Amino acid sequence: MKKAGFIIALLITLLSCGDIKKEMPSEKTGAEQEVLPFFNRPDWTPEWIKANDPAYKKIHQIPAFSLTNQDGKTITEKDVEGKIFVANFFFTTCRNICTKMTNNMHLIQDEFGDDDEVYLLSHTVAPESDSVPKLKKYALENKINSDKWSLLTGDKSSIYRLAKQEYFAGDTIGFYQTGNEFLHTENFILVDKHRRIRGVYNGTLLVEIERIKEDIAILKNEE
Repeated sequence: MKKAGFIIALLITLLSCGDIKKEMPSEKTGAEQEVLPFFNRPDWTPEWIKANDPAYKKIHQIPAFSLTNQDGKTITEKDVEGKIFVANFFFTTCRNICTKMTNNMHLIQDEFGDDDEVYLLSHTVAPESDSVPKLKKYALENKINSDKWSLLTGDKSSIYRLAKQEYFAGDTIGFYQTGNEFLHTENFILVDKHRRIRGVYNGTLLVEIERIKEDIAILKNEE
């Protein structure tokens, strides 16, 4: 009898646990669960800032800019308004690290080729030699879609100021340089629909490109 009573009690307990589990709300998974940080400083310290935090209105944003792409078209901040974009810095005669970055950026172009919310910006760090025709030749050689991906040239001081002071490209020391010291960085920088930096990645590594794709999916779910 005692054994039968024990079994009955055990069954009741198990059934009760099952009911509790059914009543518990399911946990969110994937992009719904994750929130990307913001980056406001050149040392790439991640910050999770909620919308009700006074600091939210002071989050660093990529400012207005005006550069020229491979088609001779002027590209400004208006062209990425309301878009998620990935930015990097390269030059056309670089045949090592830049080749890897271009190939990997191409994977992002392929992934989001039909997605109007995603755009790509590659800034030359050698605008004195990377003219519009040279960028066009590079674009054709690398099958770059001008509707999705702009190769940008322009005034060198403007590009370098944008790179170092706004995108935090290069190392921390580079941020404090005042001249046009040569800039070369493998970083891909992910920017949200409000021109706020949300991620930095090694653009030469395939595993990092997969991470960018995942993080773009997260940003697409944000307001």
